Formats: sequence, C-alpha cells, structure tokens
Amino acid sequence: MKYRPFPGTNSLVSEIGFGVWTVATHWWGVTDRDAGRKLLKSAYEDYGITFFDTADVYGDGYGETILAETLGGVREKIFIATKFGYDIYQYPGERKGHAELPQNWSKEHIAKACEQSLKRLGTDYIDYYQLHNPRMDAIQNDEVLEALERLLAQGKIRSYGAALGPDLGWREEALAAWNKGYAAVQVINNILEQEPARDLLRVANEQGKSLIVRIPHASGLLDGTYDPDRHFAKSDHRAHRPVHWMKAGHEVVNEMKSRGLFDETNRTLGQLAIQFSLYHARVLSVIPNITSEENLREFALASDTAPLSREEFEQLDLLWVNGYRDRLKQPLSDSISKPAPLPR
Repeated sequence: MKYRPFPGTNSLVSEIGFGVWTVATHWWGVTDRDAGRKLLKSAYEDYGITFFDTADVYGDGYGETILAETLGGVREKIFIATKFGYDIYQYPGERKGHAELPQNWSKEHIAKACEQSLKRLGTDYIDYYQLHNPRMDAIQNDEVLEALERLLAQGKIRSYGAALGPDLGWREEALAAWNKGYAAVQVINNILEQEPARDLLRVANEQGKSLIVRIPHASGLLDGTYDPDRHFAKSDHRAHRPVHWMKAGHEVVNEMKSRGLFDETNRTLGQLAIQFSLYHARVLSVIPNITSEENLREFALASDTAPLSREEFEQLDLLWVNGYRDRLKQPLSDSISKPAPLPR
C-alpha cells in the first residue's frame, strides 16, 4: 500500500480508502455485521488501508460504531473521516430508500453531531470532518465555518472539508469550499463519469487543492461485476441507472479491453479504474465500494500495480473527450443500436 500526505495534518493516508457505508447500510448487500467487521479488520491488518470514510447517517450511527468495535485498538494508526449535516436526531430511522433526510447546519447541531460521533467512534478527535452533501448555502454559511473552526481549536477535529453529492455535479460548491479554506472535497470521478471532476482536478493542480474520490467503478461497470443481461433488485441503486447509460458504458469497457489497457494478470479492470484517479497527485485517496474479501484484495492491491503511463491516461481521456461523453447523452437508439467508432 502506498500513502499520501493529508493537508493540514501530520498524517499519511492510504491511497486506497474504505467506504464504511458498504458495511453499515444494506445498499450493497453486506447484511452480516460479523462479515462487515471482518472486512474492516482485514483492510487494515492485511492490506494496510488506514483511511476509513464514514458518516453519522450511515445506519443511524452504526457506520461509526462499527469502526470503534473493530479498529478501536489501533485508533492512533488509522485516519477516520466522518460526516455531518443530516439530522438523524430529530428524524431517527425515517429515511426511505435513498431519499435524503432533512439537513441542519446550525452551530448547535454541528456541536451536538460532533460530540455524538466522537462517542460512537470511541475517540476524542476526528481526523477529517466533512459536510455531508452540502448545497451552496451551507458552504457559504459563516456560522458553519465558525462552528468548524471552534471544533478545530478545541482539538475535537483535525481538519474539515466537504463530501459533495449525492449525485454528479457540484462544481461551484467544490470551488467555494476550497475558497473557504476547506482541506479537501470528496467527489465522484471515474473513467465514465468525468465531469465536473475534470475541471476540479485542473484547479487542484494549479492551486494546490486536494480531492478525495469515490465511486471509481461507476456502479459496477468498471469492476467487472456488471452483466448487461442482469436485472437488479429495486433496492439496488443500479436499478435506477438509465439502461442506455449502462449498456453504452459496457461497450466502452470492451473498447478499453481491446486496447490492452487491462487484463486479468497484471492489472484488472477494477485496478485500472482506481489508477485512473490516482494518476493525479492532488487526489489523496480513492474509495471503492468494498463488499467482499475478493474485491477488498483486488482493490487494495491496485496500489501496487503500475501507475498509468501518460500514454495510457491520454487514451482514456480521448475515450471521454471524443467518444463516451457524447454517447452518454444520446438516446438509446443512437448510442447503442448504431454506435459510432471510438477514436484510437
């Protein structure tokens, strides 16, 4: 495992992170709590993963409790990022499906949320505290910034930032967060979903800003688990993806394979997808969705695979600029039935 310095702290973080939501919610199929704890323990002990990203809203606090249960004994050796903003105290257990809970950005809520997270995590400090899916009004809110600075001065957090979402977009919010002095922003970036991360990576390189990347595998398209003939359960988030988007993305994967960009020996598709974001020095860590021992091993070992060469990265970049980006927006009949050849 390789490590990168986290701004504003004296810590190094593993360039492959563990998104605790996969073992704290039922969205990804890990319903056995013992299996979840085993994955977290193996991530640290067997593969050197030290960056764990969670949130108070994951499992109504369980996404933090499970870290204390599993890795509390090595607290000083791991880097915990958690999130706040959703009011799980006034609306406990009322979330339906993937719908968002009401948010609360008052200084009173932020102080309370931090205290409760510290208790669940069994620690007296949080390495990285993130606004969870904030809109522009929250990022521009001076009360939020004052509350975070107060927590920083009290030693309860060591840095702060924003995890942007829930979907793609949020370019202006990321820029505003950096302008406010946030240590980093967390965004979606992968070979098939490159906007607005392309712009943000450019700014990060020019201005020395930092990003954390999630969803490197684009809903299973880039880890080899997507089957175009498979129907997902309604509870699976992939069931809500446009069919033409998934099928067009599958064609791009076949195109990448034909170019020899990945194989099953030296660099798998899933490892290529992770290295795509790690190509950028301003990316601190990439957070894949880990749901089994098999993909934990594959994704963690991506750190040991050869980094993308400039030529390889440019090939992937051209797939987006001259091919997939436009096909993504086309109707199914155009993008699938009569696909245009991708540039070589």
